[in-house]
Amino acid sequence: FAQAVEETGRPPKLFRSMDGGAHWERVDVGSPAEGAVGNSDVDLAVAPDGTLYFLTMGFDRTERKGTHIAIGVSPDIGETWSWTYLSQEWLDDRPWIEAAPDGVAHAIWNDGQGVSYAVSTDSGQTWTERPRIHQQGGSSHLAVGPGGELAVRITPVSASGNRYDPGIDLIAVSLDGGSTWEKHTPPGSRIWDDPEGVPRWVEPLAWDAEGALFYLWSEGSELLLGRSADHGETWTTWPIAGAEDPLYFPYMTARNAGELAATWFSGYDDSLRAHVALIDASPETGPRVRRSAALQVEAWRSWEGSVRRDTAGEYLPIRFLSDGDLGVVTPIQNHAEGRLGFSRYRVSY
Repeated sequence: FAQAVEETGRPPKLFRSMDGGAHWERVDVGSPAEGAVGNSDVDLAVAPDGTLYFLTMGFDRTERKGTHIAIGVSPDIGETWSWTYLSQEWLDDRPWIEAAPDGVAHAIWNDGQGVSYAVSTDSGQTWTERPRIHQQGGSSHLAVGPGGELAVRITPVSASGNRYDPGIDLIAVSLDGGSTWEKHTPPGSRIWDDPEGVPRWVEPLAWDAEGALFYLWSEGSELLLGRSADHGETWTTWPIAGAEDPLYFPYMTARNAGELAATWFSGYDDSLRAHVALIDASPETGPRVRRSAALQVEAWRSWEGSVRRDTAGEYLPIRFLSDGDLGVVTPIQNHAEGRLGFSRYRVSY
């Protein structure tokens, strides 16, 4: 589990558990002088050969703008690290990293001028920046399929909210390792330029074990799931959750054929809750959704003289565990009481 901190001479934090999550230890990722810098968005990936990728960005909290994208690579489960700057451009934002089945690592980010893209074919020793996937929009999400298929969600908001490109609402798909991209309009309807509307940032994609592409999104008080059997060209969609409160900040991962795990938030302030679901989205039956009890995230923010419950981020990460359960990580953010960290939940069905 990764956690970014302020850039005050300290590296971003990484935690490791070697006993299924019962105990956690801080990982020494190196020093800022060695390139271990970052205080904002992070992502993790593990390649088939065990190489660990730790991607992080810097953020100037005075200017409210990104400063860089850096990646740490470890070949030995976090014992040793090497660091590389993928970018040091003003407005760098929202990086994602995935490792394909052939071992190639794929990283994306944005800087207000489109979606940047870099790959490493030698376990992170060197990186090659390829042409931008799109010349406008933000890097909302990245997913890699079982045959090396790539999917990137491109949305109109980028550069930490400093750039808005009207009409940019795409899913880009590559079937040749990122050499070429086909761009498709995602299913459903979204409003991006309403400051009072549904919060949006990460729009999750996932490939299942048979190469079907899934997309999860909110339309206010309804959460919808899309499935494409033809790499994003056409979609079948279903509603999977509804409520009186807004549903937002979904996240999703896949395993096996049509087996998905998802998280999302509902409500605001005192009614804020997090939700976890296991979804069977096989094409023969349509989705069957099993939900856990709602979670109350222990995160707070100051707003107009009061302290209110907050999501403390844009999504809740979820993973399938080796024993079939689901693992969910939620933030702890209570500055008044000096409590900062995370909670890990194991969800059994």
